[in-house]
Amino acid sequence: MTTPMLSTTADLMPLLPELVLIGGAFALLMLDLFLDANRRYVTQALGLALLAVVMAMILCGTGGHGTVFHGMFVRDVMADVSKVAILLTSALSLLYAWPYLRERNLYPGEVPVLILFATAGMMMLVSAGNLVMIYLGLELLALCSYALVALNRDDGLSTEAGMKYIVLGSLASGLLLYGMSLVYGATGTLDLAGIHAASGNVADRTLLLTGVVFLVAGIAFKLGAAPFHMWLPDVYQGAPTPITLFISAGPKLAAFGMAYRLLEAGVGPMSQQWQLLLGGLAAVSLVIGNVIAIAQTNLKRMLAYSTVSHIGFLLVGLAGGDERGYAAALFYAITYALMSTAAFGAIVVLSRQGFEADRIDDFKGLNARNPWQAGLVMCAMFSLAGVPPFLGFWAKLLVLGAAVEAGMTWLAVLGVVCAVIGAFYYLRVIKVMYFDEPVGELPPPRKDRVAPAVLTVNALALLALGLAWNPLMAWCQQAFAG
Repeated sequence: MTTPMLSTTADLMPLLPELVLIGGAFALLMLDLFLDANRRYVTQALGLALLAVVMAMILCGTGGHGTVFHGMFVRDVMADVSKVAILLTSALSLLYAWPYLRERNLYPGEVPVLILFATAGMMMLVSAGNLVMIYLGLELLALCSYALVALNRDDGLSTEAGMKYIVLGSLASGLLLYGMSLVYGATGTLDLAGIHAASGNVADRTLLLTGVVFLVAGIAFKLGAAPFHMWLPDVYQGAPTPITLFISAGPKLAAFGMAYRLLEAGVGPMSQQWQLLLGGLAAVSLVIGNVIAIAQTNLKRMLAYSTVSHIGFLLVGLAGGDERGYAAALFYAITYALMSTAAFGAIVVLSRQGFEADRIDDFKGLNARNPWQAGLVMCAMFSLAGVPPFLGFWAKLLVLGAAVEAGMTWLAVLGVVCAVIGAFYYLRVIKVMYFDEPVGELPPPRKDRVAPAVLTVNALALLALGLAWNPLMAWCQQAFAG
C-alpha cells in the first residue's frame, strides 16, 4: 500500500505564499483579457498589490516552516529571507517598468503577469528540496525571462537578445540537467537530503564528481559567472531597460538559493571539490568582469560586465563553504539586487521616448541639469564601487572576511585588487556627471512622478542600510544558524 502524498490540506500550508502568488497571477492573466489599453494600469496595480500581500505573508510567518510533498519543497529561514528580497526586487521592477513601457506602447498588461510567474519560479528555486523541483522552478523562471527580453518585437536588438538568451539559456539548462542525471545515477535518489546522505559513500565516485562539475557549470551559467558570461552583455543591452533591471536582480538571488540547495544541501560531502571549482570561477569572474568593463562606452554593457565581477564576489563567499560564508554571500546577493535596481532605475528615469540614456556620454553634465538625480546616480555608483559607508562596502568586506576565515587568503587579496580596478569605471560615470559639459538639448521633464520617487527611495536605501547594515546581516546569519 502506497503512502498518500498529502494527509490533510494543512500539509500544504508552508506552500501557501506560492499558491497565492500563482493563483493571483492566473487571475490577472484572465482579467487582462477584458481590459483595454487605457486601463492596463489595473493589472499593474493589482500585480504590485499581490506581491505586497505575498511578502506580508512571508514576513508574518503565514503557513509556517516545514516541508511539502515528502521533502520536495522546503520552507525555512533561508528561503524566507531570499523570497522577501526576490519579491521586493520584482515590485521595484514593476514600478520602474510601467512609465517606460507605457511611453513605448510595449504591451504593459502582459509584463506584470510574466514577472509574477517568473517570481513564482524563483521562489520555488530557493525552496527546492528535490532535483525535480529545482528544474521546475528554473524552467518557469527561464521561459518567462525569454519572453520578457524579446518584448519589443519591432526592435532588432531586443529580438536578437531574446534569441541569444534562449539558445544559451537552453545550453545552461542542458548542462544542469545532465549534471543532475549523473548525480542521480551515482546516488539513486532525486531527493537532496538523500543525495547528501549517499554522497559520502557512493560506489562510483568518478560519476558523482563528473555530475558535480556539470552542476557547477550550470549554476555558473545562470549566475553569469565567467567564463560562462557570454550571454550577459548582449541580453542586458538588447532588452528593454526595466526588463534588464528585473533579470539583473531577482534571478541572481534565485541562482544563489539554487546553488546553496544543490551544493550544500545536496552534494555537501563533496565540498572539498566544488569549493575549489567555485574559487576558480570567482577568480576568473573578478578579473574578466572588471577588466572588460573598463573598455565599455554603453552603460548597460558596462553594468553587465560589472555584474560578472559582482558574481565573482558572491562566489567568494560561497567558496568559503561554512555558515559565515553562506551568510555573507546571501547578504551580498541582496545588496547587489538593491544596487542593480538603483543603477538600471537611473537609466529608466533619465530615458524618454526616442532617448534611451544607455550610454555613459548621455550622463554628461547631469549635475548641471538635475543635481538631485545626479546625486542619486552617485549613490548607486559609490555603492557598486564599494565606497564606505554605502551598503556595497560592507557586502564586499563581509565576503572577503569569510574567504580569509576559510583559508582562501589569495582569493581575498585578488578581490581587493579587483575592487580597486572596478572603482575606476564607476567613478568615470560620476566624473562625466559632475565635471563634463552637458551635450545636446535638455530632455523634456517626465510627466510621471512614480519612477523618480522609487529611484529616490532605492538609492537612498543604499546609504541608509550602509549606516545600519547589522540587522540585515543578522537576518542572513539566522538563515544558516544551526
